Amino acid sequence: MIARLLDAVVPLARLLDPETAHRLTVRALASFPQPASTKPGPLATSAFGLHFPSPIGLAAGFDKNAEAWPGLLSLGAGFVEVGTMTPRPQAGNPRPRLFRLSEDHAAINRYGFANEGIEHCLKRLHDRRRSGGIVGINVGPNKDAEDPVQATADAVKSVSPFADYVTVNVSSPNTPGLRDLQARGPLTELLDAVDGARQTDGKKIPILLKIAPDLDAVRMDDIADVVQASALDGLIVSNTTIDRPASLSSAHKSETGGLSGRPLFSKATRTLAEMRVRLGGSLPLIGVGGVEDGATAYAKIRAGATLVQLYTALVFQGPGLLSRIETDLAERLREDGLSNLSDAVGIDANAIVSGTSSSETVRAA
Repeated sequence: MIARLLDAVVPLARLLDPETAHRLTVRALASFPQPASTKPGPLATSAFGLHFPSPIGLAAGFDKNAEAWPGLLSLGAGFVEVGTMTPRPQAGNPRPRLFRLSEDHAAINRYGFANEGIEHCLKRLHDRRRSGGIVGINVGPNKDAEDPVQATADAVKSVSPFADYVTVNVSSPNTPGLRDLQARGPLTELLDAVDGARQTDGKKIPILLKIAPDLDAVRMDDIADVVQASALDGLIVSNTTIDRPASLSSAHKSETGGLSGRPLFSKATRTLAEMRVRLGGSLPLIGVGGVEDGATAYAKIRAGATLVQLYTALVFQGPGLLSRIETDLAERLREDGLSNLSDAVGIDANAIVSGTSSSETVRAA
């Protein structure tokens, strides 16, 4: 009922400028009580030692300051990733910095890790009931950090007691120099630092790495080598892209920032398949980028994702999309004669990488 009501408000919200509409949505969701418990659904799955009631979650960027996660979990998200949070508060880039590309079912943002800072954000997670759902925290260094590696490690240490998992963001295009941390040497140093920082009362919280879709084969090889030699628990593929496909038709298509939504799907899904093949299934992957229905979510899973995240599609379709995708996924598994979600993970990866199949073909199925 509540999801349908919020879905009905989506067209009205689009009459406002994008950032104002987003803030109003977050505030509305922040008024929801914490869910008492989250019961496993028919697609419940496990990854990096956690049990997810649904494989469909919210990507970082929607709930930057850990305000809306109770509402998102109550509306059926299998998990919510809050942030990106930085050690110190950060205003981000000047407005306007969020643009709807309605004709393209896409968005461009250049927020620049705008957030209230870790200390302030964690106050909203201090009394969280762990039985009420899975909440990950996405962290990164401040823009002016003298030592981004140490700043990121410090952030991991600060948020670890409050998170079910922590994601290290080295892939936003809106922080100068951040993507350089994806190179072999800096990435090795970074993962060593965050591994040591995540110790919390003898417990090692899962650490994930979020990478960009704008990687060549050499960089993907480097990331795979470094990740396999590290203690990393999972990979998120991918962040937004700096590419601008020729198909874009919106007047905002030339805005600076990261492009998300439907035009990112093919590129992000191919990068997902490339990393699945390189890692050989040794790490769970979360697929992000262009997920807008059951077909695109299923394509991510078949390309190698154990879990799937979305964000931009909610702007156009509302929170009822979460349950619709889960229902459609279950039906697609039945049609393919698969009894478990894990049976579908990665079955198209080799074909996508070799060019004998494509994410677009899978999406249209």
